[in-house]
Amino acid sequence: MAKLNESYEAMVVFSLKKDEEAIQALVAKFKALIEKNGTLTEEVNEWGKRKLAYPINYEAEGYYVLYTFTAKPEFPAELNRVLNITDGVLRALVTTK
Repeated sequence: MAKLNESYEAMVVFSLKKDEEAIQALVAKFKALIEKNGTLTEEVNEWGKRKLAYPINYEAEGYYVLYTFTAKPEFPAELNRVLNITDGVLRALVTTK
């Protein structure tokens, strides 16, 4: 029998080329998207500005955010798709917890 809900984590690195307001708007946008399609199990864990291991698009720093949530198995693929096409997201990784 298939699982109805499963635990996931999404680590997102936002670009610092945008101003602070734009970054917070993106954080809130993805929080709302996750809440619409699943349940946040913890508060959004904002790690803040950190140095990247290697430059991405000529940027040496990014704004890290960790989302922990439960959702149906179809949702993480959709979340990953939306993250990858959103302007202002440098990297994103959605994993099963």
